[in-house]
Amino acid sequence: MSVDLEVPADAPILLFDGVCNLCNGFVQFVVPRDTEEQFYFASLQSDVGKALCAEHGLPTDELESVVLVEGDESYVKSGAIIRTARRLGGIYALLSPFRFVPRPVRDWAYDFVANRRYRWFGKKEQCMMPTGDVQSRFLE
Repeated sequence: MSVDLEVPADAPILLFDGVCNLCNGFVQFVVPRDTEEQFYFASLQSDVGKALCAEHGLPTDELESVVLVEGDESYVKSGAIIRTARRLGGIYALLSPFRFVPRPVRDWAYDFVANRRYRWFGKKEQCMMPTGDVQSRFLE
């Protein structure tokens, strides 16, 4: 699958659960801090999200993770969060050393929250609709 929009080949694409309030909150956190406007976004429920997951050998339904796609590479769970923070730079890059924590430990903490996210943070009836300048970086 190739994204038919004008997305640079090496642009990072964040895939997120479009109905999850916590996941939407993460995107809302990233957008204003992405001062270089390097990130593109798509919900896991979108055609683009499903196609990118399939292309990277990830489940296309019931994926319980934020996914960061960078070219031929993809990162899930804690790896996606740490890599996103590194790309944002500044103070957020301070999360980088956590990549040395064994993945099972990091992902256990990620899964603990992910498995409770709807109960703790709620769920939307439909995916978030972006507005303003950032709308051009949301892929459908």
